[in-house]
Amino acid sequence: MAFPPEHEIHKRRLGRNVGVAVTLGLFILLVFALTVVKVTRGEPMQAFDHSVRPEMAEPEEGQ
Repeated sequence: MAFPPEHEIHKRRLGRNVGVAVTLGLFILLVFALTVVKVTRGEPMQAFDHSVRPEMAEPEEGQ
C-alpha cells in the first residue's frame, strides 16, 4: 500500500511551521543570552520590591 502524493498545502504548512520554529528558537536564544550577560556581570540584582533597603538609597548631598 503506497502513500498518496503530498498535497501542495502540506508543503506550504511545513514552510510556515519551520519559520515559526526558527523564530521561536531565536527568541529563546535571545532570552538566554540576556540572562547570561545579566548574571555574569556580577552586579547585585536588586530591584524595587516595596521594602526599605539602605544599600539602595541614593546618598544625600553634603554627606
